[in-house]
Amino acid sequence: MGPAQDAVLFDNDGVLTTPTDRTVLFEAMREAFRAVGVPEPSDDHVRTLVRPTASSLRQVATGHGLEPERRWRERERAAIDAQLEQLRTGRKRPYPDASALGAIETPTGIVSNNQHQTIENVLGYTDVGAFDVWYGREPTLQGIERKKPRPYYLERSIAELDASNPLSVGDSQVDVEAANALGIDAAFVRRDHRLDYALSTDPTDEIESLEAVPELL
Repeated sequence: MGPAQDAVLFDNDGVLTTPTDRTVLFEAMREAFRAVGVPEPSDDHVRTLVRPTASSLRQVATGHGLEPERRWRERERAAIDAQLEQLRTGRKRPYPDASALGAIETPTGIVSNNQHQTIENVLGYTDVGAFDVWYGREPTLQGIERKKPRPYYLERSIAELDASNPLSVGDSQVDVEAANALGIDAAFVRRDHRLDYALSTDPTDEIESLEAVPELL
């Protein structure tokens, strides 16, 4: 048996809280286009804005004669506002098994590909629990480039917690890849929305509930 794990870092969407409804995000992207003078964006451009890379965002912005950073700021604002409304109305909410995290005695954190402001809103508008550190991405093009599978925010969280052997808990391939990039253990949570989800990289552990996390430490 290796050394005891001294921190746990959680992804948020699909792990701590329910995923945001895709139709809500698509409508938020259309609103973001309207905010910069594009009343009828194509479905392809809306889909690109939901899950962009820095290069695909630049292509969409340039195609509409827009400055990419402004395009992204409007996109982020629309997404933050839409998710905040979901949190306020309880449509985006913590999973019941998040209460099991109260049994964890080591420091904990959140590392999300969602916006940092959205993670702040999750903590402010739900009873998901208390965490020692939390990171979402900055609302900038650089923030896009720092998303998982790049381990940028994960590494910052680990450093802030002064952890040497943390556990990362996520529900996607990028979560596993980010953990692997730092040589740390990864637990994959197979929620209902991931029943048919195939991983190309094996996690250290696969669990069905957050109730299993304390047992992994």
